[in-house]
Amino acid sequence: MAEMQNRNTRRDLLKNIFRGAGLLGLGGAVWGTAAEKLKASDIVLRPPGAILEEHFTKACIRCGICVEACPYNTLKLATVDGKAAVGTPYFEPRDIPCYMCTDVPCVPVCPSGALDPTELAGDDSGAVSSALDINKARMGVAVVDQEACVAYWGIQCDACYRACPLMGKAITLEFKRNERTGKHAFLEPVVHRDICTGCGLCQHACVTEKAAIFVLPRTIATGKVGEHYIKGWDKADEERLKNLKEEKAKKSSPEDVLNDWENLFDDD
Repeated sequence: MAEMQNRNTRRDLLKNIFRGAGLLGLGGAVWGTAAEKLKASDIVLRPPGAILEEHFTKACIRCGICVEACPYNTLKLATVDGKAAVGTPYFEPRDIPCYMCTDVPCVPVCPSGALDPTELAGDDSGAVSSALDINKARMGVAVVDQEACVAYWGIQCDACYRACPLMGKAITLEFKRNERTGKHAFLEPVVHRDICTGCGLCQHACVTEKAAIFVLPRTIATGKVGEHYIKGWDKADEERLKNLKEEKAKKSSPEDVLNDWENLFDDD
C-alpha cells in the first residue's frame, strides 16, 4: 500500500513538472508574440501632431492620456492582438475617424513629446504658445482605389468629397465626359496630399462594402523624387538646382580632390 502511494506521489510530481514546463513554454510563446507586437508597425495611423513613427514608439510612454482626452473615442491603445506597438495610441478611420477637434485636446496633454504641438502651430514660427491648427495635421494621406470607386464607374457618388472637412481643397471632384453613354459625366474624387490631414472622414463615409478610399501613413502613401529632378517652372526648385551645381563645383575643386586622395590612404 505504501509502495502504491509512493508511486502515485512520483506520478503526480512528474505531472506537475511537465505541466510547469508546458506553462513556461506557453508563457514564452505569448511573450514572444508580445515582444513582436512591441515593435513599430509601418501601417498605423497616429493622433494629430505625432512625430515620425521610428521616433514615436520610443518617445511614447504608453500613458493613455491622449486616448482619455479624445471626446469621440477615436483613439485606442494597442493591445498584444492589435496592429500597433503595444500600449501606443492609434485609430482606425473606417471604425471611428478623427473628427478634427479645433482645440485638438489629445496633443497638449502628451507628457513625452510623442505628440508635438509645434507640428500644429497656427503660425509659421512653430512656437509652442501658438494656437493649434488641426488643419495642419498630417496623420496620413487618403488614397483612392479607382477600380473599386463607383464614381470612376460613372455612378454619381460624392460621399467622400462631402465628408471631407476641407471640402474642395483636400478632395476635389474632377469632371470628365462619359464617352460610354455620351450623356453623363464622371465626378472623380482627387486627393491633394499637401492639404489632406489624414483624418479618415472620407474613408468612414465611403459607400462601398470595403472603403474605396482609405488613409495610409504618409511615408507609405507618398513617393519621393530624386534631387536630380527639377521643376523648371518652380523658382524655388531652380534655386535648388543652382545650389546643387555650386556645391558640386566646390567638391570638384583641386583642393578637395587632393584631400579625397589623402583620405584614401589615411590609416586613421
